[in-house]
Amino acid sequence: MPRPAGPPTVRLRRLAAELRTLRAEAGLTRELVQERTGVNQGTLWRIEKGQAKPQTGTLETLFDLYGVPDVRRTELIELARGGKQPWWLRQLKDVMSQSYAAYISFESEAKVAHNYESLFVPGLLQTEEYARAALADGLPRDADRFELSVQTRMERQRILSRTRDGRDPLELWAVIDEAALRREVGGRAVMRAQLGRLLEMSERPNITLQVIPFDRGVHPGMLGAFVQLRFGAVAPDIVYVESVAGDIFLESEAEVERHSLVFDHLRATALSPRDTSAFVAALIAQ
Repeated sequence: MPRPAGPPTVRLRRLAAELRTLRAEAGLTRELVQERTGVNQGTLWRIEKGQAKPQTGTLETLFDLYGVPDVRRTELIELARGGKQPWWLRQLKDVMSQSYAAYISFESEAKVAHNYESLFVPGLLQTEEYARAALADGLPRDADRFELSVQTRMERQRILSRTRDGRDPLELWAVIDEAALRREVGGRAVMRAQLGRLLEMSERPNITLQVIPFDRGVHPGMLGAFVQLRFGAVAPDIVYVESVAGDIFLESEAEVERHSLVFDHLRATALSPRDTSAFVAALIAQ
């Protein structure tokens, strides 16, 4: 039996795609796989969707049926073993939605993030005081869960400066509408400190910050915020969209490409990084 996977990781997602491809190349349905190996159809479906982490014995059985060569088997087994979540996410998995936990897991493995925000400062660039005010949002909250939500947002920011796991920091390119910088989340003192944090973070080599001022008029980002995560050769890009109606992941090539074009348009519309720094500094002075 496969072990529950929890929120999917990039490696587990890639393994699932590889297994679907291998089965298709072998010309087998899930029903035929069950008949020939005894691996339950439902179990195989969950494995191929990245919703369950297969045991090594199950993988070996499938590889025998699909005729997978030894070298490829080793690569895929290592892929399965490496599908781990951040340690702190495992601790907090019971207090967040499955979709948000999945997003954090993907974010932790991404190489590049393209983030457009229209109403909030991006979560990876928020101060703790701003995050507290943004997460409070005027609605009743359980005190313990609220604190864990704040802790989660702060822990996420580690990926901008990670070094201990041997991986490069996440490359973040953030485009923010002026509205997000004008709205006084938490009050004037909190916003002043938040704007200062943006200036500080924008000086890092792995962070690019641009602002779209009001005088640029209508732009495609006015339809809503989104994040595009890029994983290089490890896995296909995905787009994450958060809304009151629910969080969704867009994975089709057409959807990802459409958001790439939108982000390119937003970058072209926004102030340059240098002019953005001057713009934010002027807001602080005000």
